[in-house]
Amino acid sequence: MSINYQDRIPNNVDLGSNRTLQRALEHWQPEFLKWWQDLGPRDFQVADVYLRTATSVDAKGWATYGFVHMPEYRWGIFLADRDPNRKIGFGDNYGQEVWQQIPGEFRAILRRLIVTQGDTEPASVEQQRMLGHTAPSLYDLRNLFQVNVEEGRHLWAMVYLLHAYFGRDGREEAEELLERHSGDANKPRILGTFNEPINDWLSFFMFTYFTDRDGKFQLKSLAESSFDPLARTCSFMLTEEAHHMFVGDTGINRVVRRTLEVMKELGTEDPLAVRNAGAIDLPTVQKYLNFWFSSSLDLFGSETSSNAASYFANGLKGRPDEAQYEDHIAIEQSFSLELPDGSGSTKVEQIPMRNAMNEVTRGSYVRDCELGVKRWNRLIEKAGYSFRLSLPSTRFRRNIGAWAGVPTDLTGRPIGQEQFSAQIGEWLPSESDRAYIMSLMHGVHEQGKMAAWIAPPDRGINNNPVDYEYVRLH
Repeated sequence: MSINYQDRIPNNVDLGSNRTLQRALEHWQPEFLKWWQDLGPRDFQVADVYLRTATSVDAKGWATYGFVHMPEYRWGIFLADRDPNRKIGFGDNYGQEVWQQIPGEFRAILRRLIVTQGDTEPASVEQQRMLGHTAPSLYDLRNLFQVNVEEGRHLWAMVYLLHAYFGRDGREEAEELLERHSGDANKPRILGTFNEPINDWLSFFMFTYFTDRDGKFQLKSLAESSFDPLARTCSFMLTEEAHHMFVGDTGINRVVRRTLEVMKELGTEDPLAVRNAGAIDLPTVQKYLNFWFSSSLDLFGSETSSNAASYFANGLKGRPDEAQYEDHIAIEQSFSLELPDGSGSTKVEQIPMRNAMNEVTRGSYVRDCELGVKRWNRLIEKAGYSFRLSLPSTRFRRNIGAWAGVPTDLTGRPIGQEQFSAQIGEWLPSESDRAYIMSLMHGVHEQGKMAAWIAPPDRGINNNPVDYEYVRLH
């Protein structure tokens, strides 16, 4: 269906044919707008922002660009087009018809999966709400706001599913999505990473590269679901999620490029000299990478999970890009896991493949993360320096799963707690590191200007120049 922007709630789900559902969502809409005003981007609600808005759900021509005040952005409900030939792609019901309604026995589980995904969307807006004040350019300010409004639309996507398919329970869950807040001691967000503060733009770029990439893999897993409306919702969300990761990837790239320029100008790699020149030294970039990558790993859950096995068996949540695998039943396969043995060493265990689905997805995520690291390292190598960025081991600094609370070094080698405590300041941002990064965070809101700690992007947005006035401040 096409999207009608004359509707109070733009949608391609024929919302007008279901008056009860339409009224319920129209009742939720003012609460969403109040949340946006209270906890969305601080002090920029009347700025004219050059934003893209979805106009169709096909990959080629789905967006239009124009200036808009963020509270007037046309959030709506968009599902990828239905494939009438789609069949269940994995698990015990492989090859059967996908579901247009939820089987009763799976209502509670699917509701929890949708709520957990939905909770991350407003959380990241809350985490990033103060960043506009310290944006390094109008280009970056606009990108921040584009990420924010799309996270808001992803919230709408999950709220639609809750209202449309879960009755009163769904409506109550939708209300609670606006009542939990990132970092709130009494009502925090569900997942730990989404309660971490994002006070600076290096953290923002790391978050959009690593944590939004977790979102990509969660959405890919849910896009395989036998519950077709959920699969179609997540398929369209992935189109928007790609931009968030682009912001992170190119943002880190630009930080590294600027650092390399300063190192060349100074004729030294000395981190202190780089800092004195107002750039971000590469060891500090590595520390932030270590923090956000390790934090994001926990979002996939435990290495061994009976819940993951159940989700797969019942067709609720699959592996990302399930079509790449030969065996879609995964009942006779096993997975090799290296686990701590409790005595400072490791042991190898074979577990059923279905129980290892979290680890399979985490492995795909890690391989995807490595692509960006290779790109950043090519910049460093081309500039003639020996320093290399790297991902820490998936065992490092884990709070969930077999390696939770097990002290390791960056390579994943188990070490004593005393050694871990002594070296953690070399591996993660220290208070002085964070203070230095914050000292660089001065907003550059003048057209054509760029903060000194970051290089300009290679190109502007939608064929506009880099120095275009992407945000018109009042």
